[in-house]
Amino acid sequence: MKRIRRLGGRVFLVAALACMAFGSAAAGAALKVGMVTDAGTIDDKSFNQGTWEGVLKAEKELGVQVKYLKPGGTTEADYLKEIGNLYDAGYRFIVTPGFKFETSIHKAQNKYPNGKFVLLDGTPHKGDYAPEVGENTVSIFFAEHEAGFMAGFASALQLKEGPVGFVGGMEIPPVQKFNWGFQQGVAFANERYGTKITMTPENFVYQGSFDNVAAGQQLAASMYDRGVRAIFAAAGGVGVGVINEAKTRAASGKEAWVIGVDVDQYAEGIYDGQKSIILTSAMKRIDQAAYDLIKTELEGKFPGGRTLIFNAANNGVGIPVRNPNLDEKTQRTADEIFAKLQAGGIVVAAEQKGLIK
Repeated sequence: MKRIRRLGGRVFLVAALACMAFGSAAAGAALKVGMVTDAGTIDDKSFNQGTWEGVLKAEKELGVQVKYLKPGGTTEADYLKEIGNLYDAGYRFIVTPGFKFETSIHKAQNKYPNGKFVLLDGTPHKGDYAPEVGENTVSIFFAEHEAGFMAGFASALQLKEGPVGFVGGMEIPPVQKFNWGFQQGVAFANERYGTKITMTPENFVYQGSFDNVAAGQQLAASMYDRGVRAIFAAAGGVGVGVINEAKTRAASGKEAWVIGVDVDQYAEGIYDGQKSIILTSAMKRIDQAAYDLIKTELEGKFPGGRTLIFNAANNGVGIPVRNPNLDEKTQRTADEIFAKLQAGGIVVAAEQKGLIK
């Protein structure tokens, strides 16, 4: 029987509400959420950091305990070692960022049936690329082509004319889709809004890795020397090199813009007070994806065995709500186009289809 307190004619279910609050807090406190980083650091302004920020948000808002571990290397064995260390320490809900975890999560989901795993930007397989998403695992992908489209459109609208470029890391599907969506966004602005942005093969390249900062800087220098006004860098640490080159040039008074990737990289591009070389960013809401899946676990609704797509329709991709380098008219028009993309009025292809490779 519930005990009630009457005060000023109002009935307060004190005991019941207290139990509900305690139950919610206890559920959050009982869940220990771990993360294993990919190549790079937890503050890489990219995939690792975005994932970790979602986990930290869950710590703050949902009361879960959190911890991350950085492997000594990037092999399957390195990842499995840290997943095991987290599991043995009681962290039974583990989030991993990136396709490099695909085979390690495939083994982990079978080795630790009482664990729960969230794999961002990949699907578990045993090395044959045949997806096997266990009942204790959720695989999450993003519509990078839609994020790239919005970044390309907004950048073209702001710049109005001149050449743009692209520097990718490894030539893998997520990076390719960023590239292809970006090209479609630029073309859409050219065709529908009269912009005159040019794209040529020599300015659309893949470096081949995600950690060669020096190579990224060299590629960017060559492109800027050829007159490229803005480079879309979807390349992890290679992209950091692109940003470094742009900041050096901007500090000396030259124009050099970068379109960021994965997260809002505006802060990473600051070079003089609050000036930044980041024109906009093609964002995957990595933080929101990590947070949402933790929340489903607390609610008893973890969608194990499923592959989820975060896209424009569910607000899983896009560009930052605001960026000082986009004027109000550009931002307003970009918002209108994004609304059409969300509603299905604009369809962006996830294939090359005659675009620059």
